[in-house]
Amino acid sequence: MKSKNDNQEQKLVTGAEALILSLMKEGVETIFGYPGGAIMPVYDALYDHCDSIHHILTRHEQGATHAAQGFARVSGKVGVSLVTSGPAATNAMTGIADALLDSTPLVVITGQVGTSLLGTDAFQEIDVVGITQPITKWSYQIRYAKDIPWAVARAFYIAKSGRPGPVVLDFAKSAQTEMVEFDYKPCSFIRSYIPYPKIKETQIEEAAKLINSAKKPLALVGQGVILGGAEQELKEFLEKADIPAASTLLGLSAMPTDFRLNKGFLGMHGNVAPNMKTNECDVLIAIGMRFDDRVTGDLNTYAKQAKIIHLDIDKSEIGKNVPVDAPVVGSVKESLPALTAKVNPGKHTEWIESFAEYDKKEYDAVIEKEVYRFEGEITMGEIVHKVSEAINHEAVVVTDVGQNQMMAARYSQYTKTRSLVTSGGLGTMGFGLPAAMGAKVGAPDRTVCMFAGDGGFQMTIQELGTIMQEKLGVKMIVMDNRFLGMVRQWQELFFDERYSFTHMDNPDFVAIAKAYNINGKLVTKREELDDAIADMLKDDKPYLLVVEVEQKGMVYPMIPAGTCVTNIIMNNGN
Repeated sequence: MKSKNDNQEQKLVTGAEALILSLMKEGVETIFGYPGGAIMPVYDALYDHCDSIHHILTRHEQGATHAAQGFARVSGKVGVSLVTSGPAATNAMTGIADALLDSTPLVVITGQVGTSLLGTDAFQEIDVVGITQPITKWSYQIRYAKDIPWAVARAFYIAKSGRPGPVVLDFAKSAQTEMVEFDYKPCSFIRSYIPYPKIKETQIEEAAKLINSAKKPLALVGQGVILGGAEQELKEFLEKADIPAASTLLGLSAMPTDFRLNKGFLGMHGNVAPNMKTNECDVLIAIGMRFDDRVTGDLNTYAKQAKIIHLDIDKSEIGKNVPVDAPVVGSVKESLPALTAKVNPGKHTEWIESFAEYDKKEYDAVIEKEVYRFEGEITMGEIVHKVSEAINHEAVVVTDVGQNQMMAARYSQYTKTRSLVTSGGLGTMGFGLPAAMGAKVGAPDRTVCMFAGDGGFQMTIQELGTIMQEKLGVKMIVMDNRFLGMVRQWQELFFDERYSFTHMDNPDFVAIAKAYNINGKLVTKREELDDAIADMLKDDKPYLLVVEVEQKGMVYPMIPAGTCVTNIIMNNGN
């Protein structure tokens, strides 16, 4: 029979082991990472738990954080990445900052020099906490093994609760090798941190009063609906009150594209009707969105005629950019049903039908020429449209940043939630490929289609090695115009066509993919496109489809930055 001391001895583990056990207690099954000296004890401990935690070796630390983002965005779980100290930690910063601006729950664990070396400018020492405090929800340095379970529990609670976001744990090497008696307690409360504010009945009543008196209401739907799991609550609210709605970039798949009250995409390259109607409505209902400048344009001219209702879990967002008449602070999962109970059944038929006039103008001036062109160079819009049709609008759409991003957002259709993964707030080129890897891991049963331009694709092209090693069936579509397309578009419109350093000579992308044992095809003619898309989608293996598109294609409509949302450019002539 074992003694009490024997049981205690069984619980005695290294700090590195304590970290792995803590992650397992939090239900972590996947880690994206890259080993190195200051995190090596953790990797040694991980070696004994490969049956419980699948570690995916990315080819760059930025790729690890973006992959963790893609995983989190489609799965709803916390994404985890593990890197070493110094340059590895700084390489991870872009993904951490991206996750903060897009409210993505991450826990990023960085190695650090031992406590006796802190502050000495030791090899690969960098002040990770100092750097990451402005771009995280919480950043903490673990100096003692006894603090590991507490820090991990707190990190996961902060990352996933309330408005999600990234957390960084900077793990001193000495703490990794210390012995500690392992005892894990999940975290569910932190004093002064209130992730789910209690909804005030008076706020609900004031918002309902404005909605019930509205003749021309318009709802703006953000990613908060998806993060809060409130897609059904949103639909019930809109249907009862008969309110048309439009989505921000990150909120696009919160409503099915064909939902009767879904009026499209807001913002700089969004649909004409919802942008124009923003300055025609009498009540504007913002739901889980933050009034980003790409949505509002010039704040001095934005929706001045409307009463503003703003539902958001983060009190700091309310009134930050746009003055609000009726704030509703709390999770939209709770506030939307409370509001639905108070609003009267509505009927705004004439108002809803008035969107059609703008829809027709956009179709005639932009969509028909972009999507249904039958001559000339291949367009980005027709590629996205054909891929979406071929997969019955059920894919997870992952984008890089630039013209490819706006085209993918505009011309994909969505039937399921969590179907668009893109870098919104930070606009990170190079995001697409590693995020698509993570999305495929997070949603292995869904088709993942990644759209990128030739510029962004080359920023993280080394992650083809991860795709090869993990056999991730990501469908990669590179729309190659031999330009940094969005920058070139601005140069054409606002810099007198002075194309300063935006032209690119590109390699043979298909040959590069082949070197990674990934099948691919180059399409240069329109008549080849349908068959190439079919070949790409026919099995679950990774595939690279490169399509040469028009060199000087434009993303229209476009609202020039900093102007009124109704100042819409429809084409080169207007």
